[in-house]
Amino acid sequence: MSSAADGPVAGDALRARLRTSAWLVPGFVAGVLLLPTSLFAGFIAAIVMLAAWEWAALVGVDTTPARLAMIAVVALTLLLLWGIGAPALALLPALLWWLGCAAALPRLRVQPAAGIDWGLLALGLLVLAAPWLALVRLHGGSDDGPMLVLGLVAMIVLADSAAYFIGRRFGRHKLMPRLSPGKTWEGLAGALVAVALALVLAGWGLGLAVAGQALLVLLGVITVALSVVGDLFESWLKRRRGVKDSGTLLPGHGGVLDRIDSITAAAPVFALGFIWLGLAQ
Repeated sequence: MSSAADGPVAGDALRARLRTSAWLVPGFVAGVLLLPTSLFAGFIAAIVMLAAWEWAALVGVDTTPARLAMIAVVALTLLLLWGIGAPALALLPALLWWLGCAAALPRLRVQPAAGIDWGLLALGLLVLAAPWLALVRLHGGSDDGPMLVLGLVAMIVLADSAAYFIGRRFGRHKLMPRLSPGKTWEGLAGALVAVALALVLAGWGLGLAVAGQALLVLLGVITVALSVVGDLFESWLKRRRGVKDSGTLLPGHGGVLDRIDSITAAAPVFALGFIWLGLAQ
């Protein structure tokens, strides 16, 4: 196909992306800043329900009643987690899963999948419920909770942007070409450095001692590294089913799961870090 034909298509996609971002970003920021934690929990739960619909499709559930059943089970899980008194214990399995996933990703084979993968269907409960619990606990864990949530999202956006631009300019070594041909080791390094520098400045601005700044930077680097694992894992799910996006709900962006794949892995470790540091409950 000629470059002339590519131009309008790319332009249309960019315009759709910008139109979606024009309401998506302000809407999310408003939800974080303006809603009390009880309503914020419902706000994030609605996002998780949409992601659960897409997750069911990616693991082979192809009927509406079965996908609705998946949503119902996820919703029930969130209700059970709402009153949990030991969030760290509930988030720890998610951290262990993503660490194990990081070790396993290089060995995963991208083979076409058919039928329902029941193991991955069940895994969806952990992958989707844990970030919900993490974000809700961050939001309500202190007076600065809403800013912590926005800080987490901003950190992931910064990492993605740095990885993209640095990878395009300096990328030579592919990170995991079978799953995501565009990602490079140079881009990942750039993302980690950008986030580390941003957190040093943030720690300095907050008046943290050197030890506190070091802990914040360490937590940020680990969070970003695992966010990449979340992104790559969803890429694996999509490639197994031969689809580019998890859905079409967000024009120009794909599906909801495409937007939150990094957060599914990043939020639990970020929240655990703040809980263990005594800065969230």
